[in-house]
Amino acid sequence: MELLSVIRRWHHRDRIPIREIERRTGLSRNTIRKYLRSDAVEVRFKVPQRPSRLDPFADKLSEWLRVEAGKGRKGRRTV
Repeated sequence: MELLSVIRRWHHRDRIPIREIERRTGLSRNTIRKYLRSDAVEVRFKVPQRPSRLDPFADKLSEWLRVEAGKGRKGRRTV
């Protein structure tokens, strides 16, 4: 991620204080300190696996789309 490398460059090479980096990026000081201490190349967020609300209807929707694709341009539903 570009932001992580920019934060490291500002702090280590340009000697910009963490508070100034906070003002420039809008991130909290704790987050900036965490990024500076970590060895990660890019930030990864944990996204929980959740089932979609459309999963029970996926087969029927796919069938409808297949049928609509076979129709002519003026006969298709676009919504």
